[in-house]
Amino acid sequence: MKTANLPEAHLAYCTNIHPAESWEETLQVLKKHTLKVRDQVCPAGSDYAIGLRLSARAASELLHGNHLAEFKSWLQNENCYVFTINGFPYGAFHGTRVKEKVYQPDWSSEERLNYTKDLFSIIAQLVPEGIDGSVSTLPGSFKDFHADENAIFRNLEACAEHIEKLSIKHKRDLHLGLEPEPLGHFENTEETLRFFNMLLQSVNDSELIKRRIGINYDTCHFALEFDSCINSLDALRAAGLRISKVHLSSALEFDPHSENAIKAITAFDEPTYLHQVIVSDATKQLTRFKDLPDFISSHQSPDFTFASPSRARIHFHIPLYAEPAAPLSSTQGHAVDAIEYLKANPGFCSHFEIETYTWGVLPSELKIAIDEQIAREYRWVSSQ
Repeated sequence: MKTANLPEAHLAYCTNIHPAESWEETLQVLKKHTLKVRDQVCPAGSDYAIGLRLSARAASELLHGNHLAEFKSWLQNENCYVFTINGFPYGAFHGTRVKEKVYQPDWSSEERLNYTKDLFSIIAQLVPEGIDGSVSTLPGSFKDFHADENAIFRNLEACAEHIEKLSIKHKRDLHLGLEPEPLGHFENTEETLRFFNMLLQSVNDSELIKRRIGINYDTCHFALEFDSCINSLDALRAAGLRISKVHLSSALEFDPHSENAIKAITAFDEPTYLHQVIVSDATKQLTRFKDLPDFISSHQSPDFTFASPSRARIHFHIPLYAEPAAPLSSTQGHAVDAIEYLKANPGFCSHFEIETYTWGVLPSELKIAIDEQIAREYRWVSSQ
């Protein structure tokens, strides 16, 4: 869907917020929730964009039988269209321990390559004429996996070749966005530039890679790294890298010296997702913790010390409109900067997606009915 302040872009919310692993479950989510959100935020008669999340199981099922043709007919009847697919989580993403398993299988494996090929086979047939189609994915691997980078490069090159063939066949501009994330194989602007420089040197056709593989820029993740939105996007684009999609999301921020803040963040310690913590001290030196319990445990140690003043940020996606009560705050400003960047640089990216997948694990004071939360996030984006 188009909004007045994002006239150059398509805006959707990512359906990874809803538990669904099979294709039938995914379709029922779209009927039960996505259409309700549409009716709250989309002007009557306008086309409504869907940011689809498909697990490997759902993608495989959608490609069998008449499911894809039936889905295309359903989209047309409901005045909806799909322009992007979230292909980061391969398997179960709700109601179980996800943590670092969200990176499995990684890009050193055939399973990840084949899953992503399935997603492109789907988006190539779903995205309307005149609109480019994207798939977002993990940043290669997770640092703790010590993945074979050469294997990652080989599989990404094979994927780019597959995307190119589908783009030509279906006459669509299709592209993959690698999503830097704290403690991912590459996680910030500097590491992203290094990774792509190595990737481009390793392949036979660097222009093919630039055309078909780019960055999924998540405002929560880059804010966690204390990177400037404007400087980061400028640097990525100056290197000739495509900004495939922008995820609009916010992280939690707090003062690691405040005992009240430490007490407040315990409400966000939950067992499903990784909640990496990054602390920036007075000298702008960063210290990383794999998960929130690791930070809390370290904070209780007599050796815990950071030069004052310092700030800490937690990888816990909170609704875009939500500003937590003191002593906590958010990185909402980074999302605002991304919207302002588009106004100053029309067309730098045409895919924007609201991605607050943590509704099921939000503390009660931040949780409202899921359809209303998503609608309020749309309204927040429209208000900027």
